[in-house]
Amino acid sequence: MIDEQHLLLGSMAPPQSVGGSATVSLLYTDNLKGFILAVTSSTFIGASFILKKKGLKRAGASGARAGAGGYGYLLEPLWWIGMITMIVGEIANFIAYIFAPAVLVTPLGALSIIVSAILAHFILKERLQRMGVLGCVLCIVGSTVIVLHAPEEHTPTSVNEIWDLATQPAFLLYTAAAVAIVLVLMLHFAPRCGQANIMVYLGICSVIGSLTVMSIKAIGIAIKLTLEGQSQVGYFQTWIFAMAAVTCIITQLNYLNKALDTFNAAVVSPIYYAMFTILTILASAIMFKDWSGQSASSVASEICGLVTVLSGTTVLHTNREPETLPLTADLYTPISPKILWHIQGNGELWKHKDDDGLSADFITVLRNDYFT
Repeated sequence: MIDEQHLLLGSMAPPQSVGGSATVSLLYTDNLKGFILAVTSSTFIGASFILKKKGLKRAGASGARAGAGGYGYLLEPLWWIGMITMIVGEIANFIAYIFAPAVLVTPLGALSIIVSAILAHFILKERLQRMGVLGCVLCIVGSTVIVLHAPEEHTPTSVNEIWDLATQPAFLLYTAAAVAIVLVLMLHFAPRCGQANIMVYLGICSVIGSLTVMSIKAIGIAIKLTLEGQSQVGYFQTWIFAMAAVTCIITQLNYLNKALDTFNAAVVSPIYYAMFTILTILASAIMFKDWSGQSASSVASEICGLVTVLSGTTVLHTNREPETLPLTADLYTPISPKILWHIQGNGELWKHKDDDGLSADFITVLRNDYFT
């Protein structure tokens, strides 16, 4: 009897081993697909920042700039090329989450910062200082630490389940706070200091972006279930999430355009990525209760990552290269680079244009800057 049991167990072992190997191989293939899609997404998104800003500059040269409330960039083909590039990148990023876990896909979003910084250096001639490079590295490292130690989330199986999560008191409080912060930034701070403080426009984009991700995730689950034969079209929750996503995306893109048109693209990209990553992880943790069961080491790592990101953001912000506006010819009339003033004993001044022999009582001004 024992021999028969051993024989039976032995005959069952190979199929289990083969099945396990097939499962591992399938997971490896899916992760590889997700990795390739995530890298492709980061490349397209990083390039889109540069293409859109190039279009914004062209539109601003012939009309009102986007930072001043103009919408002439909508008629600029280069801006639309950048917009299409960003959409392709976002679609690739969305599909990547289907094949690979978020812990693999999300950190690869930092590659878009490197792509945009390199392209900005060669195409937009926006030089990134050494301290700016350090800030960029800090943002990437800090955000990566946060994502790698972020808790795993439970994947909902229906739109109704997501609706229950979205209407829980904790997430409703987060949503109300996010909307209040965005309204204050839009109505009070943006008109007053939006052109001078990069955190205003990017704060709006990042806070709204965290809500966008939650809405997009709900829509993605609805599409996936519908394609599997469980139609979610008839549920009103699906359309509420869709309207919320469209509203958030339009607002997010509008203020992202303002930020790109006003500030250095090499600085906008890492700050936006860092803030967006932090707020998205926070919103996901609140909505899906991911923080429960976290170990102390994971929480400590996330805090360290947050501090690193904030440090990098500060370094980037304080060492960014200011935008230089071209000087128009009618601001002042250039004067002679050498003006000689004779100081007489009674204190009166008179101009002397001769260059013959300078005595100790002549003052020579060699720079025009003092007379601007």
